[in-house]
Amino acid sequence: MILIIDDDSAIRSSLTLMLKRAGKDVMAVPGPVEAMDVVRASAPRLILMDMNFGLSTSGDDGLTLLRQIKLFRPEVPVILMTAWGSIQLAVKGMQAGAFDFITKPWNNVALMQRIETALELTADLASAPAEDVFDRSLIVGESKPLKEVIDVLRRIARTNAPVLISGENGTGKELVAETIHRNSMRASNAFVKVNLGGISQSLFESEMFGHKKGAFTDAVADRVGRFELAEKGTIFLDEIGELDLACQVKLLRVLQDQTYEVLGDSCQRKADVRVISATNADLPRMIREHTFREDLFYRINLITVRLPALRERREDIPLLATHFLDLQCRQYGLQPAELEPDARRYLMSLPYPGNIRELKNLVERTLLVSCKSRLTANDFRAHYVPPANEKTSEEEHGGMTSLQGLTLEEVERQAILNTLRQFDGNLSQAALVLGISRGALYRRMVKYQIQTDDTKTDTDTE
Repeated sequence: MILIIDDDSAIRSSLTLMLKRAGKDVMAVPGPVEAMDVVRASAPRLILMDMNFGLSTSGDDGLTLLRQIKLFRPEVPVILMTAWGSIQLAVKGMQAGAFDFITKPWNNVALMQRIETALELTADLASAPAEDVFDRSLIVGESKPLKEVIDVLRRIARTNAPVLISGENGTGKELVAETIHRNSMRASNAFVKVNLGGISQSLFESEMFGHKKGAFTDAVADRVGRFELAEKGTIFLDEIGELDLACQVKLLRVLQDQTYEVLGDSCQRKADVRVISATNADLPRMIREHTFREDLFYRINLITVRLPALRERREDIPLLATHFLDLQCRQYGLQPAELEPDARRYLMSLPYPGNIRELKNLVERTLLVSCKSRLTANDFRAHYVPPANEKTSEEEHGGMTSLQGLTLEEVERQAILNTLRQFDGNLSQAALVLGISRGALYRRMVKYQIQTDDTKTDTDTE
């Protein structure tokens, strides 16, 4: 199939007619968005592509689209077309990976010759076996949505293109970023992780670019910044949607110019770093609300990788649960544990608003508390904590008090009561689920005058 990309319907019709008369299979689309949908889904034999879309005449739109296409389909020849042809633009296109470059209006005979040449020279690429050396050891699962993600990662890993990973909390964005790094040309250099949500505006430049001793009051020693640590490697900017506007400007300057200054040092330094960003925020909505810069968005998302939620890949849940069981057994020196069939079915039925992280915590909690080598559905059921918006049978019958209008202390007391009721007054299990020690739980129970059989026994003996 030959793909035509042009926003002029007359051009699309003319090229489609010419190619169909020559016996070619043709698809025509008006712009970059539709083109990338086609390129992601299938590999065209050849692409004929306009260099300008909308009112622009610079050719930048076409060059950007060409780079995106080459990341996904590096083997597909691309012939660029424009009515604003120039030697400089032709050179840029060829440097970006174009097979050829023509200007409008064209000669049909000459164009068909170029098309046939491109098809002949690349005909053997499709049948050539590709050596699969892709390291996906950090990613567990075989579902169709996950395989689609891995296919994208395989295509983009060895490039230097900036990548934006989007997805809900707990879907594994950091592991995907590290997988990209491991399979990149930069794999032998550092992979530096930065949680932008945890860096204040006042410390941003010091954390990211470093500082010299004496640069400010508390600068008692030189500090190496994250970009310098990631030199010739990869920097992973997690929670980029949490970055405030002032810091976004400073980050944008580095990504645009690929230079930065260490605080207290007037010399500019070159940043040879691949940038991978991640967020669970809706960045296009934030752009509309003027809380995220549009120019920064386009700098970080040449390629966007969306990670599916766990509920979208339920067939992977048994594989993930078994993986976590094996990890925890090795970590704590326990005998190997297995899942009974009913446990697999139960785990696959849960909603998982916390995604893979929630599944991991449930498996670890159940394994450590039950101390069994074969885990059943009842074992997991006993340690499962329903999400706040999921009604339990007690709620449906009025057994759980609404939290609306309660003070913070009343909410804490209610949480303790609900958890104790869930585990029939077992303080150890309740403390584990609440994330506090047994002693801390006991002190809170005394504070809120909560009694169970265990606490009654303790007070009676005093």
